[in-house]
Amino acid sequence: MADFTMEEIASGTRVERVMTDIRRRIAERTLQPGAKLPSIRMGAKAMSVSPSTMVEAYDRLAADGIIRARPGSGFYVATPQAPLVLADLAPRLDRAVDPFWVSRQSLEAGRAVLKPGCGWLPPSWMPEEDLRRSLRSLSRADAADLTDYGTPLGLPALRAQLSRRMAEHSIEASPDIIMLTESGAQALDLLCRFFLEPGDTVLVDDPCYFNFLALLRAHRVKVVGVPYTANGPDLEQFATALADHAPRLYLTNSALHNPTGATLSPVTAHKLLKLAEEAKLTIVEDDIFADFEHERAPRLAAFDGFERVVHIGSFSKTISAAARVGYIAARPDWIEGLLDLKIASSFGGPSLSAQLVSSILKDGSYRRHMNTLKPRLAAAMGATTRRLTSLGLTPLIEPRGGMFLWCQLPNGLDATEIARRALEDNVVLAPGNVFSVSQTATHFMRFNAAQCVEPRVFDVLEAAMRT
Repeated sequence: MADFTMEEIASGTRVERVMTDIRRRIAERTLQPGAKLPSIRMGAKAMSVSPSTMVEAYDRLAADGIIRARPGSGFYVATPQAPLVLADLAPRLDRAVDPFWVSRQSLEAGRAVLKPGCGWLPPSWMPEEDLRRSLRSLSRADAADLTDYGTPLGLPALRAQLSRRMAEHSIEASPDIIMLTESGAQALDLLCRFFLEPGDTVLVDDPCYFNFLALLRAHRVKVVGVPYTANGPDLEQFATALADHAPRLYLTNSALHNPTGATLSPVTAHKLLKLAEEAKLTIVEDDIFADFEHERAPRLAAFDGFERVVHIGSFSKTISAAARVGYIAARPDWIEGLLDLKIASSFGGPSLSAQLVSSILKDGSYRRHMNTLKPRLAAAMGATTRRLTSLGLTPLIEPRGGMFLWCQLPNGLDATEIARRALEDNVVLAPGNVFSVSQTATHFMRFNAAQCVEPRVFDVLEAAMRT
């Protein structure tokens, strides 16, 4: 049985000190796998803490799988011990650079890793105080609001708010044709399940949001890219793709296109919808960046009236990626089928998250947050453009808002190789070909201006370009 001395206990709270000391002893093999730990009473006495502190420390360690409780016997070091996984300590340099690459590197990276290639805002740019205030208010809600399943369509109050917000973009969507989802990604997944069978063809922009490509790969469909211009998809090549491939779906962003930052023009929108009607093509319009706009761009759903267009969005980019809420707006018969799929795959809706988002929309804090955020983003966009230009990178489009810059590298440099080199210095970049079906974006990169405020981003980028 192991003994403890106060001199060996690390600093911190009493519970944390006990846990830190036990973890250290296990890591150093002073406590071997299977070794019995001191009893609650003996451990508390040795560490000069209360029995309740010792109980909490043991309970937390057991919950983490570090130790195990044996009823009637005590606590023991877990065996076998989990092996050290180097991927938990450093970026994965050996992964293939594919549509999952930027997401995996960004999501798995520690706080020391800079992420100019990721697709979200830094935590300090999000409405933290508004979230805390709404969470405190939500904690006082009725028990059913805190514990019960949400209704299939989702929180009525939030759907009514979404209906009013869409009307500001000339989209007429009553609350009964809006269905809440757990995220924008879940909305896309449900739509793929609803419309597609393995082997079907889907059109996407080239370049496009890389998770479109990842999701479509998971659904085992054929993906065809259409070149994207400053005003929308290349209509001549779009028509050719319709004739050659008879696609079932077209996935796109109408406003603040990801990754290019382009905005769909009204003329292109009308011609695109005419082509879709002739080909009986369904369009999924991802409007996740709507609230970053300075000037409102046309929406396909507004022109179409939900005949062929499905409109989706979420609040992950503007409120919280932790409290995730997305939505689908579609014609009534499609919503009915989607409701059944939602129940089959996730049963209830995101009730707590929906209430949280609804509260922030209702009290005016969201409007104030966005009114502050958009100028801040514009300033970051200007500063990032200047720094990138000084390094020889050329933005393809000057976006009308949002966070993304789609830039061409100088001298025929390979974005993938630069991204690999930068990752060795703990900087995650987004090379162009992760966005491209045709793999024709070798010399392009997407930059998130909000994640480029740290000067080291440009120091590492410059060094990677020179290597």
